[in-house]
Order: sequence, then structure tokens, then C-alpha cells
Amino acid sequence: MYCKECGQKLSLRFCENEGLVPYCGQCETYVFPQFSVAVSMVVTNRAQDKILLAKHAEDDDFILFAGYVRKGENAEKTIPREIKEELGLPVVKAKYMSSRYHATKDVLMLNFIVIVEDAPIKLNEEIAEAKWCTPEDALALIRKGTTAEFFLTNAVRELKRKI
Repeated sequence: MYCKECGQKLSLRFCENEGLVPYCGQCETYVFPQFSVAVSMVVTNRAQDKILLAKHAEDDDFILFAGYVRKGENAEKTIPREIKEELGLPVVKAKYMSSRYHATKDVLMLNFIVIVEDAPIKLNEEIAEAKWCTPEDALALIRKGTTAEFFLTNAVRELKRKI
């Protein structure tokens, strides 16, 4: 790991109340890890009895909808922007569920249940297919052992409490 300011190789140094933290001897500063933040969305209809899954153009697996939080944007603004961009649907309501670090892409995922307006879907070029499923079918379609499965399982549990 290297310093983003000067390019020097970082060493680990003890930092009180933090433990071992990367340190730049040239800049004489601790360099705390930085990573991207994204939202993961379990998209439901108004009745909350159907879940919308997506297939990206370059992937065969069904996944949850997701998008990166842009600089200066909060998660609450990212959700309707991403849903509008990918599906052309207005968001009615979003409820925060949980977060999880996704090491594969070095991103902190913030998961929400998102209720969308019952309207025709207009897919953008990122999405090859979108499919409304029962909660049980959604759980069967999502790839096992993934962050998406973790979020979907928690969301289905929450949705069943309401139905």
C-alpha cells in the first residue's frame, strides 16, 4: 500500500484507540483505508408481495439492483436516481435494512427495501432483463453465498412480517 499524497510505501504503526494503521513516514500521517460506498436495493411493488430482480447485460445471474453513491450525494438521493436510471420507475419509499462490506469490489454496501410505483418498466442499457418474482422465487434465483443473498434473505424476513 502506498501514500496517495507522496507515493511512499506505507508501514503499519500503532495508533492509540485504532491499533495498527498504515502510516506514511514522509508525510508523517496515518492513512486510513478508503473505499467506495454503494446502495443495494431489494425492489418491491406497492403490495410488497413481489421482488424485482435484474440481470446485467454481461452476467447470467439474477442480482439485486445497486449503484454507487456519488461524491456529494447521500444514499437517500442515490436510490431514486439509480432506480429511475435503470428502470424508469419512481420510488415511493425506501427503508434502510443493514450494511455489509463487499470485499470483492472493495465497497461498503448499504441495503434498503425500496417500494416502487406500479408502472411499466423502461430498462436502460445496463440491464438485460428484469423479472418480478415471489419472495420465495427470488431467494431461489439469487446466487448462493453472496452479499445479495444475505441482503435478500433479511429483506424477505422483514417483508413477511408485514404481509
